[in-house]
Amino acid sequence: MSRTPLPKSLARFNRVVTNRIQGVWAPFAPPLAVIVHRGRRTGREYRTPVLAFRDGRRLYVALPYGSDTDWVRNLLAEERGGVERLGRAGRLTEPRVVTEGTDASGAGLPGLARRIVRHMDVLVADIEEVPRGTARMPGRANTG
Repeated sequence: MSRTPLPKSLARFNRVVTNRIQGVWAPFAPPLAVIVHRGRRTGREYRTPVLAFRDGRRLYVALPYGSDTDWVRNLLAEERGGVERLGRAGRLTEPRVVTEGTDASGAGLPGLARRIVRHMDVLVADIEEVPRGTARMPGRANTG
């Protein structure tokens, strides 16, 4: 069962209003990042601003609205995605949702990140840096 500390109504508001604004500067403002994923039915590329922390080759993404949000389900269905963080692009592989007491403990994470992962589900994925201009979503052409 997914732990969802924040109300779904806030998630809907953020999707319609806040994410459009944050999406512009999130790739450049840590600890924010933008997850690039494809719609399960439409195949359309989406960009979702998130709170993300990196520990080596692993990315931890806080899930304040739980693991049943569209972007998480899209990423898990595709089993890959992209990330834009600190002005750089990367590929995400092997995404999975973890809960308290599993590998989300993130021993190498900063204190704030460790506290966050104790209170909500977390998406964990391996990250591979890619050269600028390289497609973030391997295997499919990027479309707007």
